[in-house]
Amino acid sequence: MAEDRMLRVRALLDAVRSEGRTALTAPEGKVVADAYGIAVPGEELARDVEEAVAYAARFGGPVVMKIVSPDILHKSDAGGVIVGVEGASDVRAAFHRIVENARAYDAGARVEGVQIQELLPKGQEVIVGAVTDPTFGKVVAFGLGGVLVEVLGDVTFRLAPVDADEALSMLDSIRAAEILRGVRGRAGVDRWAVAEQIRRVSQLVADFPEIAEVDLNPVIATAEGAIAADIRVILSDTPVTARRRYTRAEILTSMRRLMEPRSVAVIGASNEQGKIGNSVMRNLVDGGFAGDIHPVNPRADDILGRKAYKSVTDVPGEVDVAVFAIPAKFVAPALEEVGRKGIPNAVLIPSGFAETGEHALQEEIVAIGERYGVRLLGPNIYGYYSTWQDLCATFCTPYDVKGGVALTSQSGGIGMAVLGFARTTKTGVSAIVGLGNKSDLDEDDLLTWFGEDPHTECIAMHLEDLKDGRAFVEAARATVPKKPIVVLKAGRTAAGAKAAGSHTGALAGDDAVYDDILRQAGVIRAPGLNDMLEYARGLPVLPTPKGDNIVIITGAGGSGVLLSDAVTDNGLTLMEIPPDLDTAFRAFIPPFGAAGNPVDITGGEPPSTYEATIRLGLEDPRIHALVLGYWHTIVTPPMVFAELTARVVGEFRERGVEKPVVASLAGDVEVEEACQYLYERGVVAYPYTTEQPVAVLGAKYRWARAAGLLGGGS
Repeated sequence: MAEDRMLRVRALLDAVRSEGRTALTAPEGKVVADAYGIAVPGEELARDVEEAVAYAARFGGPVVMKIVSPDILHKSDAGGVIVGVEGASDVRAAFHRIVENARAYDAGARVEGVQIQELLPKGQEVIVGAVTDPTFGKVVAFGLGGVLVEVLGDVTFRLAPVDADEALSMLDSIRAAEILRGVRGRAGVDRWAVAEQIRRVSQLVADFPEIAEVDLNPVIATAEGAIAADIRVILSDTPVTARRRYTRAEILTSMRRLMEPRSVAVIGASNEQGKIGNSVMRNLVDGGFAGDIHPVNPRADDILGRKAYKSVTDVPGEVDVAVFAIPAKFVAPALEEVGRKGIPNAVLIPSGFAETGEHALQEEIVAIGERYGVRLLGPNIYGYYSTWQDLCATFCTPYDVKGGVALTSQSGGIGMAVLGFARTTKTGVSAIVGLGNKSDLDEDDLLTWFGEDPHTECIAMHLEDLKDGRAFVEAARATVPKKPIVVLKAGRTAAGAKAAGSHTGALAGDDAVYDDILRQAGVIRAPGLNDMLEYARGLPVLPTPKGDNIVIITGAGGSGVLLSDAVTDNGLTLMEIPPDLDTAFRAFIPPFGAAGNPVDITGGEPPSTYEATIRLGLEDPRIHALVLGYWHTIVTPPMVFAELTARVVGEFRERGVEKPVVASLAGDVEVEEACQYLYERGVVAYPYTTEQPVAVLGAKYRWARAAGLLGGGS
């Protein structure tokens, strides 16, 4: 059956292509809909007035009449749609008016006739569609339809194809989800029927890559079903070029030699201070890299006390990585030598390629890399750090604090911000990698490696685009169950909307698609650079929560209110305190304090009150995470609070009770030292902010849900 429907659609699309068209007519769209079981109303193509009258009479009620022309894509704009026509005389008049409007709109348009379509009952208008996204390929869309689609833009996206469960989840992902369930006495829609329309459209575009856009708008959804009042299908006018893909085993093999090399060659190494080749050599030598370092420079015999080679082909033995520190115009011939030498990785620091308009030069080095099997990192990068190997292959400042955070950036400037943040906050990193132009190696290669790397606990990535969104999602889905991924996606503008031929295409702005599909992949999207870095720093510190119940304990009522807002803003749940727990908390706080949630112990309380309430929060198994609000008093100074909190949390962790604890400290400058003390001992703490600690906790919860460690959606 599936094969038959595909053959029918294939024959139709081939016929449309043979006529040099990219848009299907409405009757052709119905053929596609029928083949895939996409529910549409009864309709007929009337080629003259009398056929129109006969077909309208057959439907036995009001009808919709629409122009059918391969040259008129937007029928309403051409005055080619009339709704609610009933009776022979009105049908005749409408037929003539539609054809005349079409002629006036485009005198040269071919008119095949007028579509007579049964009028659908009133219901909730929704849009179901699919579009070819430049990053993610075929993407299915759902949202409120009709005029609301343009006014509200309330649309959600998923990679196509989707299964039944994923299609149903889309109904809950729009802001107006409640409308579909029924409001103010109005019945909800048949959710299964709507989801089936989504699923079938997604399968259609997955089966036929040449379909650029599909638009069902509106779909009339009622309690009894969902029927598409209109279907628009647009074919691509450009062939799809497949990106070269590597197997997981191939990626891991080359990445292991890149990140754990035994031998590195520096092409363009120099003795002259101020040269990039000198900086790279010094960082490798001074950083303590234990492997072989081979300088390559045809005009030197010795560089930094090491024998220099005229060509990389003269270097003895195997080399894992060639770091390029030569001008762009010399890279291609040197890369040829790297290929002949059998070196699997080239780190291309030089700029002057696609980022400056030199696309042909970049295409040349990509072709050389593919010919010899050399993976390219860059060009136009600051290099990379692999701290556990004491490897600093960069011309920037060294960094050697080993830890569990892997950081990548597409921009050199962002890379240096990453470095400065890591140093200031004493964040231990497993790697810092520049990606630059991403001529070859990109985020999905790095995700594949970091997902398996035992030194990496959390991955944070700044990116401006993805070359292959599907490969990224595939790598992310394999990694998220093991460790969190935080992404800062730069660029929130909707590109390409003007060129779209349908409502769905116009809505497929880059950021909307990225937002939904990154969430679908389980990735934590950071709103800004500092957020990305703070999430990356904090996520490995916090234990994984075992449930949703969060309790706030605060010494200041005002902080408690702001912390409560932050909990809600981050999609977290404040625990409803049961009576016995409320009584237990009240035993430790003054009569003018407040139990409930937040638990307000008031500001004048001694350290013992903080300790007793924190202990209670950690002891009770119904509480899954603590948010602490401290404010500076002489009764309980900042470091006293920090030391008692760290001691109690540490004591419970030694007993196997591990709950996430975050803290907001308000006070004079002493709170900064107290926060650093807490952070180093497993409590994510920030001065002068109630939002930041809860945002990090929220990121931990989002990852735990995506990884399947908590119930509920992400």
